[in-house]
Amino acid sequence: MAKVFKKTSGNGQLTLLLGKRDYIDHVDNVDTVEGVLKVDPAGLDGKKAWIQLACAFRYGRDDLDVIGLSFRKDIWFQQIQLYPAADHKPSKTAMHEALMTKAGDQGIPFTFNIPTNLPCSVTLQPGEEAKGKACGVDFEVKGYVANAADDPDETVEKKDTCRLVIRKIQFAPDKASAGVSAQTEKNSISVTASTDKGIFYHGEVIPIKVKAKNDGGKPVKKVKINIEQTTDVVLYSADKYTKSVLNEEFTESMESGESLDKTFSVTPLLAQNKSKQGLALDGRLKDEDTNLASTTVLRPGMEKEVLGILVTYIIKVTLVAGGGGLLGGLTSTDVTVELPLTLMNPKPAE
Repeated sequence: MAKVFKKTSGNGQLTLLLGKRDYIDHVDNVDTVEGVLKVDPAGLDGKKAWIQLACAFRYGRDDLDVIGLSFRKDIWFQQIQLYPAADHKPSKTAMHEALMTKAGDQGIPFTFNIPTNLPCSVTLQPGEEAKGKACGVDFEVKGYVANAADDPDETVEKKDTCRLVIRKIQFAPDKASAGVSAQTEKNSISVTASTDKGIFYHGEVIPIKVKAKNDGGKPVKKVKINIEQTTDVVLYSADKYTKSVLNEEFTESMESGESLDKTFSVTPLLAQNKSKQGLALDGRLKDEDTNLASTTVLRPGMEKEVLGILVTYIIKVTLVAGGGGLLGGLTSTDVTVELPLTLMNPKPAE
């Protein structure tokens, strides 16, 4: 184990230890969360020590909570009593053993199983002056001291808690996927766009093959390629946000009667979109970089509402045809064809 992630409560009575913060969604199962909570019984005053895993949708920043409103909605959570010892006695794994050597005799192992129907971690890019945690879907492991697991009348002091944010992420399947193709015709200009595979990795060059025939009376002046991200917030409203993550122009022209057969290469990157507030990103951990949000993969029979945020991408290939002269821009005609795009993370080598 290369690194231990550790957080200690303000009063020093609890220390949470995890061996990793990224947990992989394998479609039919999710990596088990294995950790250790170190508990110092001195000063508990008869209270109990609990561990909780929660998946929540945060739709407002902490600094906006000035009138007692909660800007966080739990999608799913589970808590376990660890001290005094209750019924939770997980089979010790190699991860537990490694963490126990760090925690010592006061360490108590725990295990959480993440349901497969929960969303992956998604963060909405905050503005430059935003404070507190960003909006989005996150997972949090929290150790705390309380009389009961979840008593709304009991106030759990901040000094009695320790927490670590983790990520649930999904990788592209090993099996190669077929490419996609679409075609359209307008004003006697026909265009077909296609990709050679169905899934692309973040940061990978995307070749888009364009075939077109101009049987109209206006020349085609240029080709524009735009990639849009649509974020569908389905948990608390029907809000949809569409933002361009790539917009490039190519000086390819076609006179009347001519054809075009060319492959254009583009690469959508977060680095080009750092200033776009509300853009969906893969869940971000503190002080760690991330990328554009991965495409949401829906399993058959899955309820969209529980996912919180759905992310999709579309490629738009536009041929701009115009009459030229002073009025060329005003009389230009756009012919657009759209392709779905799936962006995901590659499965890392074992």
